[in-house]
Amino acid sequence: MRVRDVMTWNVVTVSSDTPIMEARRVMDAHNIRRLPVVDRGKLVGMVSKERVARAGPSPATSLSVWEINYLMAKMTVREIMAKDVVTVSPETSVESAVALAQTKQVGALPVTEDHALIGIVTTNDFFYKILNPVLGIGASGTRLVISNGAEVKGMKEVVEAIAKQGTKVIALHSMPPLEGREADLCVHLDTEDVSQLMKELASKGYPAEVVER
Repeated sequence: MRVRDVMTWNVVTVSSDTPIMEARRVMDAHNIRRLPVVDRGKLVGMVSKERVARAGPSPATSLSVWEINYLMAKMTVREIMAKDVVTVSPETSVESAVALAQTKQVGALPVTEDHALIGIVTTNDFFYKILNPVLGIGASGTRLVISNGAEVKGMKEVVEAIAKQGTKVIALHSMPPLEGREADLCVHLDTEDVSQLMKELASKGYPAEVVER
């Protein structure tokens, strides 16, 4: 899967001379936490709600509300934006993008092509469009965790047992092994009745447990 498959294409942006109060209003209106900053078609920075908040005066300030609003109204995005923006291309693999975001400790990656901003991908995109389907969040059916089923032999026997039952597999993945244990296999099935399947798996040495989705 590539970044282009999960990114947001229609990106809300601001220019570097946008007042920070206006940038905050834009983020509030679109329910977003970050804005790419684009000047003359080129990505020049990123501004976030956190940066806007840090730009405000300390709660201990002696300035009046009028003075605070006046100063904030004069400040622009250029003064607070992050300039060293980490970007990816639409052809970047999702795995590489996630690793990059974690390494750089950023929650969003602008997507550029030929130096032009064409989209943005965020941690929410990774969760909602990849992790949720893998874990079956929001989907009907039953999720089974099958002990010792993640090895090649075990996976083959588990899949054969599922096929024998005529049940559709929605998602299948191995779980990280716990200390002293073999890796388990997690299977999300498009059925509510898995009692017979669980009995057959247990008879083959693969005890299964229904887990809450």
